[in-house]
Amino acid sequence: MNVRLIAVGKVRERYVADALADFRGRLRAYHRLEEVEVRAADGGDPVRAMRTEGEAILALLQPNDHVWLLERTGELISSEELSRRIERLPHQGIVRLTFVVAGTFGASEALLARADVRWSLSPLTLLHEWARALVLEQVYRAAKIARDEPYHH
Repeated sequence: MNVRLIAVGKVRERYVADALADFRGRLRAYHRLEEVEVRAADGGDPVRAMRTEGEAILALLQPNDHVWLLERTGELISSEELSRRIERLPHQGIVRLTFVVAGTFGASEALLARADVRWSLSPLTLLHEWARALVLEQVYRAAKIARDEPYHH
């Protein structure tokens, strides 16, 4: 499976960058990973920032991309269910799964409408950098679960 992570903003914290690097390495055995950073818009006007960032993200998507938008109010799923869903995608003709972490002010209406799945990691509000690391960790965990390999116990 080709996995892509599109995220608004740069990772600034060294410990998050280290976690991302670790999970990138771990994922290589299971999925091809592409990461794309979208420049964060000026926060002076939150509505404009969401729209600008949303347009930049939408421009990166192909019509056949299967898009999971990280959204605090989205669907909560277990690691086991994530594994099952990812494993089913190739059987549905989906070759690329794109995870999107929107900016500080959230996702634009157009981006919300484009999402195939709205996925919540938690009802808590998380730092966007942490959300990126958690997505990669959970995709790695899902791959281990699918192959019945130790890690998820």
